[in-house]
Amino acid sequence: MAKIVQFDNPGGPEVLELREIDVGAPGPGELRIEVHAIGLNRAEIMYREGNYFYPPTHPSGLGYEAAGKVEAVGDHVSGFAVGDPVSVLPTFLQTEYGTYGDHVLVPAAAVVTSPPDLAPEKAAAVWMAHLTAYGALVEDHLTRPSDHVLITAASGSVGLAAIRTAQRIGAVPIATTRTPSKRERLLEAGAAHVIVTGEEDLHARVKDITKGAGARAVLDPVAGPGVDALAEAVSPGGRLLVYGALDPRPTPLPNANSFPALSTRTYAVFEITTDPARLARGVAFVNAGLTTGAVKPTIDTTFDLADIADAHRYMERNSQIGKIVVTVPH
Repeated sequence: MAKIVQFDNPGGPEVLELREIDVGAPGPGELRIEVHAIGLNRAEIMYREGNYFYPPTHPSGLGYEAAGKVEAVGDHVSGFAVGDPVSVLPTFLQTEYGTYGDHVLVPAAAVVTSPPDLAPEKAAAVWMAHLTAYGALVEDHLTRPSDHVLITAASGSVGLAAIRTAQRIGAVPIATTRTPSKRERLLEAGAAHVIVTGEEDLHARVKDITKGAGARAVLDPVAGPGVDALAEAVSPGGRLLVYGALDPRPTPLPNANSFPALSTRTYAVFEITTDPARLARGVAFVNAGLTTGAVKPTIDTTFDLADIADAHRYMERNSQIGKIVVTVPH
């Protein structure tokens, strides 16, 4: 019997329960993974609350990322063998599969082999963040060397991945944080500049850093009314990409009469992970970074699987720098 995290109704972390379930053998196109570590994502909190872009079906598992080893291989699956170290990528709906458990079934198309020297905790902290950053900054070739990239809520795992991805392509990452306590950590992570939005004027600082030009790209997971201020920081012809909804209030479309011309749109990692060709390019880009050391997953803290509700509570406090990882004892 596997230990799987499920919930029966939307709600707070207290709805999460660790249950014993027979996950069975993998079907055609599936793998069964012995999970050693799970990467937590904000999307899973929203899904648990019933505020995600698709509703849960109950009882529901959850989770997009995990690392471990192949335990069983289903029919029509090639390229994997029992015992292979692997990572699970966010390519599926949580109504179909989930990674919160010690043994889980996942589609083979969502799995990549992990470098043998990469610890499971690190492997579980790589893919959501770095594929998101890759899709935002690399895949469309619109971000160029020397471009300034403004990264809001930069202390999260995607923010840190975006800082390092911008560095890799020769762009200039500008990180924002609400309090000065995270400034040095963001500079250590590779940010060329850090703007403390609780103490500094965002628009003025961006104009100063960019010598009046503005940021060529803005990556924002917050949304809400704050996008108006971000739009003011975009250079003419630049891009504002909103890839999250930490602020549940309505998000306005920037007023064309108030700002220079810019492109603004929503963005999700599934634009990359549900397109096989794009996903292959993203995986190659991230794997190259793992090989050279340019991809360095940052783990803020770890929790045991039995403490999954506490792990969600910790994420809700928004105090972490990097990834929250859940470890799974065997």
